[in-house]
Amino acid sequence: MPKNSKKPTRSKLVKKLDVIFSQYIRLKYSDKHGMTECFTCGKRDHYKSMQCGHFMSRKNYSTRWEEDNVRVQCVGCNMFKSGEQYVFGLKLGQQLAEEMFIKSKQLVKFTNDELIEKIDHYSSEVKRMT
Repeated sequence: MPKNSKKPTRSKLVKKLDVIFSQYIRLKYSDKHGMTECFTCGKRDHYKSMQCGHFMSRKNYSTRWEEDNVRVQCVGCNMFKSGEQYVFGLKLGQQLAEEMFIKSKQLVKFTNDELIEKIDHYSSEVKRMT
């Protein structure tokens, strides 16, 4: 991020990180044609039409940007079926689901600099994949 520009607000950094992290996750699980599959129901679609679904809610900052906590989901599963958390957990496996549950209960406060580092990291990953 440019050093001489006005400092972005925390909420803008979180929003920017959410956007780039979502794009990264959807690209990570897509094939060379951009097609990917819903983790919980198996529906196939282009990554741009899919969403980044969280096992443990995004309200938990300790797991919000934790790659093990997120997978590609279709709009139906993620929005209309509340993330299909039970199916999501089964597919993650008991050990990982328990780890994410425990980690989600930890209180974490990322600094603005840490958020910027994450934005830069995932931005470079997205550029590498596209």
